[in-house]
Amino acid sequence: MATQKATRTKFEIIQTATRMIWEVGYSNASIKTIAKELGMSTGNLTYYYPTKEHLLSVLVDVLCKFQRKLIEHESQEGISSVMGVCLELMSMASACESNPIAKDFFISSYKSPLTLKIIRENDTERSKEVYKEYCKRWTDEQFAEAEVLVSGLEYATLMALDEEIPLETRISEALDKILIIYGVPENIRKRKIEKALSYDYKNIGERIFKEFKEFVDVTNEENFEQMLLNIKK
Repeated sequence: MATQKATRTKFEIIQTATRMIWEVGYSNASIKTIAKELGMSTGNLTYYYPTKEHLLSVLVDVLCKFQRKLIEHESQEGISSVMGVCLELMSMASACESNPIAKDFFISSYKSPLTLKIIRENDTERSKEVYKEYCKRWTDEQFAEAEVLVSGLEYATLMALDEEIPLETRISEALDKILIIYGVPENIRKRKIEKALSYDYKNIGERIFKEFKEFVDVTNEENFEQMLLNIKK
């Protein structure tokens, strides 16, 4: 009974924190204001989630699951897994370009050591499947090392400090470097990137971020409990 109550409390905290993050941004939301919204003390909230980063880690884990489901759906639509990864970065970069809340969320996720670890671990496992054709002799360590480089390229693309460089150029250069890391031949890289850029990536970014928020909203308590078990402490 105590465990069920704790799960229910954690679930309510995440629901409230998520709503506030979507409204004011991750950087502007605080443990104090989230606790106040819940009608609980700050000490009670931090008993379950010691820092705001721990709240973010749950959302990032949901994001990784959402992206995996998205790629699975795209594969059913005839889109290759490599193309799915390309579209994923495009959608995040485009969302960051047009939506300050989205940019704050994604940038904060890559800046936090706790959540960056979750991103790298999830993406490492995915990359083993996506790039297995090109990395047949790679070890687990090589995939993990590659994702350190890839996450840096992703962060730079999302951060986009130099607004004079068009979004399309930033995406194209980042994707080319990522595919090079995984040994994708030049002719395939060129074809995949050209096809990815032919999509209406601005609308894709807005749609994907909207769908992600909806995906978080419909996460039920049972799935939430399983998700907590999967997050590495």
